Amino acid sequence: MKISEFQKQIEDIYFKKDSQRGIEGTFMWFAEEIGELTRAIRRDDDRENLEEEFADVLAWLVTLASMKGISLEDVAKKKYAQGCPYCNAVPCTCS
Repeated sequence: MKISEFQKQIEDIYFKKDSQRGIEGTFMWFAEEIGELTRAIRRDDDRENLEEEFADVLAWLVTLASMKGISLEDVAKKKYAQGCPYCNAVPCTCS
């Protein structure tokens, strides 16, 4: 699944509800999910839980982008298509 397809899927599922909550409330949910991912990483949780937490963080991130009218696929291509945005190398050669 492309990033744009995932972003559209999350919009179809949650955009109305998230928009009613507002950007601030939605960002708080995003921050909470980051905290859950942080705990899972620190505990070195099982792979299944780590996958779930990564997916949740990604879903909330694309929701926030959608609420601000930003295509994550477009901005990722714009910033990283040539490699590192500072040295343009792949892999990065910045010191």
